[in-house]
Parts: sequence; C-alpha cells; structure tokens
Amino acid sequence: MPVTITMIEDDASFAAALQRYFALSKEVECLQHHRTAEAALEALRGKVPHVLLVDINLPGMSGIEFVGRIKDLHPQVLCLMLTMYEESGLIFDALKAGASGYLLKRTPPKEVIAAIMEAHGGGSPMSPEIARRVVSFFHQKHTSATTDIPPANAHIATLAPREVEVLDLLSKGYLYKEIGDQLGISTHTVNTHIRRIYEKLHVQSRGQAVAKYRGLAEQG
Repeated sequence: MPVTITMIEDDASFAAALQRYFALSKEVECLQHHRTAEAALEALRGKVPHVLLVDINLPGMSGIEFVGRIKDLHPQVLCLMLTMYEESGLIFDALKAGASGYLLKRTPPKEVIAAIMEAHGGGSPMSPEIARRVVSFFHQKHTSATTDIPPANAHIATLAPREVEVLDLLSKGYLYKEIGDQLGISTHTVNTHIRRIYEKLHVQSRGQAVAKYRGLAEQG
C-alpha cells in the first residue's frame, strides 16, 4: 500500500510538477492539494492521509500555524515542511508546532519521496542545510552557556529603525505577509529583516525575539 499524502501549497505550478512525479511512484499517492491552510483544515476534519506536505508562506494562515492546529485535531498525522525558507527561527517554530521534518523546495522530487517514506517509518528527515542549522543551534547554546551574554538592551540598540518596526509588529502577533502589508514591503524583505533581528538579538525563533523585546519594554 502506498503512503498517502496531501499537499498544502499555494504555488500551483510547483504543486502540479510534484504531483506529476508522485503519480509515477508506487510508494506514495497524493490524494489532495490545497492552496490555503484554511481549505486544508476544512477538508481534513474527517479522515487524514499518512503525511502532509506543508509550505510555510501561505495566503492567510501560515503553514506553521496550520501544523499546530492540525496536530491538535489529528495528533497521529505526520507533517513535513516543504518550503524555501531556511531561517533558523522558522525551522524551530515549525518543529515546535509539531512538524516531523523540514525540507527545502530545491530538494529533488526523488528525495522528497524518500523523506516521506522516512517520516512514515518513524524518522525526522531534514535537508542537509537544515540539519546543519539545527546542529549549529545546539553548538551556540553550549557556547552561550559558558560565556557572558550582553544585556538585552545592548542587543536592541543594534537594531535599525525598520527592524524595530518589524519586531514591534511581530510582538503584536502579525504574520510575515501582514507585516509586509503594514510597512509597504515585500514578504522577502520582511524575512531579511527578521533574519537580521535574530542575528543581532542572538535568538533562534520568533518567540525568543518577542520575549527579549517585551522584557526590555517592561524594564523601560
């Protein structure tokens, strides 16, 4: 019996290309494709497939939020992120939400199928670049535990005015696309700002960045 999958992906051409490849495989069977998280949640309230392939930057609800919600409804379903984003914060937010693996969209289709099979077999597949970031995170955690860390306000002071605006909207719960709309910039630019914010604040996730920002606000 093939491993059944459903795709949550707003790029129709990318999804169609991957579906054509899946159709040639005896190992997997793509049952459905949804372009929004909201549509997928509605369709998956009943029976779910073995594995969900989930993009992060979806119109409306993000893929990470979707993973958290679908895991609440169906704890047994396996979610693999399939995205272009390599930011450490997004990786860890996705894993904390319940994702079983994290693949980049440039992964060859043959390797995507191998990752699906690995997840179904109990593994946690990751693209090599993502695995390196995870390892680097734990190396940094070990280093920070043995060195003096500058105070939060010293890190905040290094942020550019636009980065402070982005961080403020993050702290208010805005999604990346909504931040872009608010500031009149592209989602790609928002991601660039957020990556720099993480680097300057020495954090690895949205939650950590917001906590440090709010902590400073409370001190003030």
